[in-house]
Amino acid sequence: MRSLLALVSCASIIAASSALAETRVFIIANQADGYGVDQCLAKGEKCGAQVARTYCQSRDFAQASAYRRVDPDEITGSVPKTGANCSHGHCDEYVAITCQR
Repeated sequence: MRSLLALVSCASIIAASSALAETRVFIIANQADGYGVDQCLAKGEKCGAQVARTYCQSRDFAQASAYRRVDPDEITGSVPKTGANCSHGHCDEYVAITCQR
């Protein structure tokens, strides 16, 4: 009986902790702004960590756990395929930022 009670207690604690640890991936346009921030995010360099963290915090998340460049082919249905989003020799690029609560 005690082991059953302990098992139920552990299961409820694990369920509660996983419910609080929400993760969400945001796909944003990687727009060259002249400051180099876009390259830091797209290449996953350390200089993009603050930008990614600030982006997550602006959406009520605690931290950014990852950020990287995303090919339009990886995004289903919401972004035109490669070549379709190019104008005047400039193609849009996208960055995925993973935020956690």
